[in-house]
Amino acid sequence: MNTIELSEQEIIRRNSLNELRALGIEPYPAAEYVTNAFSTDIKAEFKDDEEPRRQVSVAGRMMSRRIMGKASFIELQDSKGRIQLYVTRDDICPDENKDLYNIVFKKLLDIGDFIGIEGFVFRTQMGEISIHAQRLTVLAKSLKPLPIVKYKDGVAFDSFEDPELRYRQRYVDLVVNEGIKDTFIKRAAVIKTMRSVLDEAGYTEVETPILQSIPGGASARPFITHHNSLDVDLYLRIATELYLKRLIVGGFEGVYEIGKNFRNEGMDKSHNPEFTCLELYVQYKDYNWMMSFTEQLLERIATTVNGSDEVVVDGKAISFKAPYRRLPILEAIQEKTGYDLNGKSEDEIRQICKALKLDIDDSMGKGKLIDEIFGEFCEGSYIQPTFITDYPEEMSPLTKTHRSKPGLTERFELMVNGKELANAYSELNDPIDQEKRFKEQMQLADKGDDEAMIIDQDFLRALQYGMPPTSGIGIGIDRLVMLITGQTTIQEVLFFPQMRPEKSAKKEDNAEEGQAE
Repeated sequence: MNTIELSEQEIIRRNSLNELRALGIEPYPAAEYVTNAFSTDIKAEFKDDEEPRRQVSVAGRMMSRRIMGKASFIELQDSKGRIQLYVTRDDICPDENKDLYNIVFKKLLDIGDFIGIEGFVFRTQMGEISIHAQRLTVLAKSLKPLPIVKYKDGVAFDSFEDPELRYRQRYVDLVVNEGIKDTFIKRAAVIKTMRSVLDEAGYTEVETPILQSIPGGASARPFITHHNSLDVDLYLRIATELYLKRLIVGGFEGVYEIGKNFRNEGMDKSHNPEFTCLELYVQYKDYNWMMSFTEQLLERIATTVNGSDEVVVDGKAISFKAPYRRLPILEAIQEKTGYDLNGKSEDEIRQICKALKLDIDDSMGKGKLIDEIFGEFCEGSYIQPTFITDYPEEMSPLTKTHRSKPGLTERFELMVNGKELANAYSELNDPIDQEKRFKEQMQLADKGDDEAMIIDQDFLRALQYGMPPTSGIGIGIDRLVMLITGQTTIQEVLFFPQMRPEKSAKKEDNAEEGQAE
């Protein structure tokens, strides 16, 4: 194991830690520290003529410090925001022993340390609402220096902007970069609002297995693991669909799950191998009903979280106000490429793909070929919410056959800002047709398609007991949060996105050098 060499500042901070303990001050006290206010509330509720002055107890990180003789100004950051502290030697040390101020405060406390402050609220001569400290408590010593941004001649130094470092050390990113925390607060609000809408509709939130014997419910490459006691290979789920449908068979009116799915595929600005998804299934509904419900759900989320049905992403204004455009996929392809794929065979579509200069291979069946054309020529053009509907059967092995269009299914995908946000069906509930579709998928697997579905015999058995007409949908929550917060990369809305292992700690050490307080 390599020994990480400490920087000069880390050595100084560890020495300060030891000196605090030598003075009888525990830098990591165990006792509860009681607070009664947050920085934002103090500022919002302040009254200049209030008497007696409001007494408060706050705690947080020391983010800056200006020592001016016997007095100092500190910027304290708590979980809500920042507030200025005014600290004087005589208030902190009212008796003749001024060691706490002269030794501890001036020499042994550092930027990033957690402190507790008791005092009263006032407004300074410069007009800033502040806390006049009367008691200071050390709560936690920071042994690594924070990369606090400083400016000289208009140039920023020590900024923490490298995405590699920001995503790997999200804890530092949240502390020093403004707005990062707000993104994740909005993420929580998106999920809370989504849950409220579904609960109000009377649907039941459930949990289904993450470890599955068959990776079903989607066309995707799974992660594989091994269960030692059972001595069997298991898969991290790629979707919750087949288990949720089992619950519809069991008699639930509507069920939903908000949870992680895992797909062993590529990573880019809109894909992470583990992602959060909502899946909802409601009995006696179809995909037309689900389109209307989805419009209402997304409009409610946007207005609740942002105060408006409109969001701005990368300079583009996107409106979630219902209704959304509805466009059959084959019409979309003809609109963008000029080719009419209605009634075309697999060989004919393969020739069209070659004419369009698409990179295809022999393992790709009719559905994948159509998907390749749509992805290359159509998907990125739908900025405003658009329902792409009526997919061919070959693309939709779990979807009910269209009631009036032979060869097509009752399925839609919702496109927003050029990406898929949701996928929904009138669910296939004919067990004989479902078994036939599964067998067609296995034929694709035999041709080399490693994303083809595996036959789930237990799910077929459940369907044979009878599943009522049902509509289901999956919504990618990470992508939805990207839209609501105006982010253009999925890594910005995940606390800890998947990354390659660190090659060494050297880059981290180099990044910290020169980060002076």
